[in-house]
Amino acid sequence: MAAIATPGAESPAGNQSPAGLESAALLPTVQAPGVERGLALPILATVAVVFALEWAQSFVISLLLGILFAYTLNPLVVWLERIRIPRVLGASLVMVGVVCALVLGTYSLRGQIQTLLDQLPEAVGKLSVGLASVRKGQASTMQKVQTAANQIEKAASVVSMSKQPATRIVIDQPGFKLGDFLWANSVRAAVLIGQTVMVLFLTFFLLLSGDTYKRKLVRLTGPSLSNRKITVRILDGINESIQRYMFMLLATNILVGLLTWITLRWIGLESAGAWAVAAGLLHIIPYFGPTVTAVGIGMAAFMQFDTLSMALLAAGAALVIATVVGYFVTTWMTGRIAKMNTAAVFISLLFGAWLWGVWGMLLSIPIIVIVKVVAQHVEPLESVAELLGD
Repeated sequence: MAAIATPGAESPAGNQSPAGLESAALLPTVQAPGVERGLALPILATVAVVFALEWAQSFVISLLLGILFAYTLNPLVVWLERIRIPRVLGASLVMVGVVCALVLGTYSLRGQIQTLLDQLPEAVGKLSVGLASVRKGQASTMQKVQTAANQIEKAASVVSMSKQPATRIVIDQPGFKLGDFLWANSVRAAVLIGQTVMVLFLTFFLLLSGDTYKRKLVRLTGPSLSNRKITVRILDGINESIQRYMFMLLATNILVGLLTWITLRWIGLESAGAWAVAAGLLHIIPYFGPTVTAVGIGMAAFMQFDTLSMALLAAGAALVIATVVGYFVTTWMTGRIAKMNTAAVFISLLFGAWLWGVWGMLLSIPIIVIVKVVAQHVEPLESVAELLGD
């Protein structure tokens, strides 16, 4: 009796039947949509998170700043508790000290900034005269090309006007209104002051709560002892990393201020102490802060010495100090603290600047450090920790 071949059965020669070949060919087309869906969902979720962070940046930045300051100031409150000072009183004393430090730092720079603003029109005039004297009598190649282009443009306009009647279009552009400018900047200043107050209140309430949220997060992980241990390790790692990072910022900022003060005193710049304080405070903002400090110091040196060379010397010295300390000392200390590679830190700075501007540059490194700490203790995220590690 002859055997009847089934659709998926093999032939005696070991080859599949035509029906089996068709079903095998259809298998990849059945699995492909699942693979594409598995890749599309994380990409869409990432894009949605990025747009949500950009849309709610005022709230997210204030929240992150409050958490960062609370982690930084919590050891002081804990130390006050050890010497028998209640947590409410200790948190109040710490916050009063922070506010007083901010007020004194702002007041120490107020006179210097006011003097610089008063002398700004005169400084711009002197700078224009100095640059004009440098270029006087030296017609560069670009100037010659520009002169030739202007002559060709004039000749072409004469020819075109001779062929067709002249048509004149006048565009009425709105002029500069001082009232609108002052109103816009006053509104921005009021918003900034309001956000600062909210961050201070949030920091105060987080300091008052102590370990309350830590215990709540541990309970939310469930009854499993292993999950609770992992959560405690993550929270302790985040706490330790942020405190070490803030200590590194404090040490590097003090070093920048000290070196700037010594250099400006050697140059002979007036109010070298105030500019050193400004250099130390603004160094906390990567790249942008040292640039602003160098421009201010250069303007002050130009107004005092009335020479472009001294202005470039003072500004260049401040920029070199900030660059050397930021590149060598900060990079070395960040690598020792977080054990991260330099490329990951720089990419996080670029992403933070694109997302939130200056605030993003300030918060990007603490955020990426927290991501690395979490990824080290969560098994599905071990690849992320490997990419960020040194």
